[in-house]
Amino acid sequence: MSESTAHQAIEKILNRAAGQGVSAEVYFLEQDETPVEFETNRLKSLQTKAKTGIALRVISEDRLGFASSTDLGRTDELFDAALQTARTGDPAQFDFASNIKPGPAPVPYTAPPADHFIDTGNQLIARIRDEIPDIIVSAGFTVRSSRIEIATTTGARGQRQRTTVSASLAGNLVRGEDMLEAYSYATLRDGEPDYDRLVQEVLTKFRRASRTAQVSSGALPVLFTPQAAASILGGLFRTVLSGQAVVQKSSPLADKVGQAVFNSQLTLYEDPEQGTGAAAFDDEGTPTQAKWFIDEGTVRDFYWDRTWAARAGVPLTGNGFRNGLGRPAPGVVNLCMVGGELPEEVLVRTIREGLIVEQVLGAGQSNQLAGEFSVNLDLGYKVENGEIVGRVKNTMVAGNIFEAFGPNLEALSYETQWVFGSALMPSILFRELGVAARD
Repeated sequence: MSESTAHQAIEKILNRAAGQGVSAEVYFLEQDETPVEFETNRLKSLQTKAKTGIALRVISEDRLGFASSTDLGRTDELFDAALQTARTGDPAQFDFASNIKPGPAPVPYTAPPADHFIDTGNQLIARIRDEIPDIIVSAGFTVRSSRIEIATTTGARGQRQRTTVSASLAGNLVRGEDMLEAYSYATLRDGEPDYDRLVQEVLTKFRRASRTAQVSSGALPVLFTPQAAASILGGLFRTVLSGQAVVQKSSPLADKVGQAVFNSQLTLYEDPEQGTGAAAFDDEGTPTQAKWFIDEGTVRDFYWDRTWAARAGVPLTGNGFRNGLGRPAPGVVNLCMVGGELPEEVLVRTIREGLIVEQVLGAGQSNQLAGEFSVNLDLGYKVENGEIVGRVKNTMVAGNIFEAFGPNLEALSYETQWVFGSALMPSILFRELGVAARD
């Protein structure tokens, strides 16, 4: 879609709103995705998906209305629908943005054509199979380009655009009744991921898992790799640090600002200038800002969108983000954890008997608001006397972030790694977590 067509639709809505004395916020989204997928060592599919639409919020008679549409030719119907929902909508406790901080100029980047990723996929599969001939390999690449535009009747105007390239590589090895899958994933903005790293990560996982080992149930030292830490522990922190959970009194940290709740080794922050989602303003037009959530164990701040910041009576933090054309909700550009002083290999050598959590099955079973987690290991290793001795099977790890990141936090690796482009994590060693193993 041309920018002029989108601009005309946006201006038509704003003009109608202004003519009726209604405040309006128009969020325009244009997104294209081209996934290239390989399965069982060969190309499976290549397609392009596109999404274009407008999400509209209005304030009419001090009430908030919302509607969205993927048909830019029916802006009158969209506006009427938003007005209709405002009649029974929540009281409007905030104003729409009136000034949007401009971001840096977009980096001129054109992603390679699909043929490039087809060639790359075949090369990566061949490299894995050269090392492990009987392995079944899957690979995937996704080029995602997006442009958003925000405009309000209060004078705000802003645009943001980005292109990311994501790549995944996975191997499945079946020997008798034993099945092992190991994978790696990376994403980069305005460029391609490091494919050599993906290959080496997958091969390293298979080498470490070449033997099996048995671990006893009980309380054991456990090391989470950055990928596992981001998937399980990062998600729990995002939940309890949300302004929505704070206002609803469901976060255990709601009344803990200024208190040393965690081990002094723990520092969590957001840097909206880094990662694949780097943004100068959020999806409500609010300027983003760096912030410290937990500083050396002390709770400092939460993250807020306009709705929940207004209800709490606190300043905006630039954390109102949307899922597609949905309503804004509290979210973060990224979640970053400061690393420690020792390399991961040294942390492993300190373990007399324990586990390394490499991959987990799904999101696990957890009471997120209580900070509890219980996860089945998709891939994990037993450590004996500082050495990885083999892969464990049928094993679960459970704990609570308030205890795990309190007295049970042993150390953090000084190496940190971007996971999914939205979390910067070290490896994390806990003195003990609950381990349940089944023969």
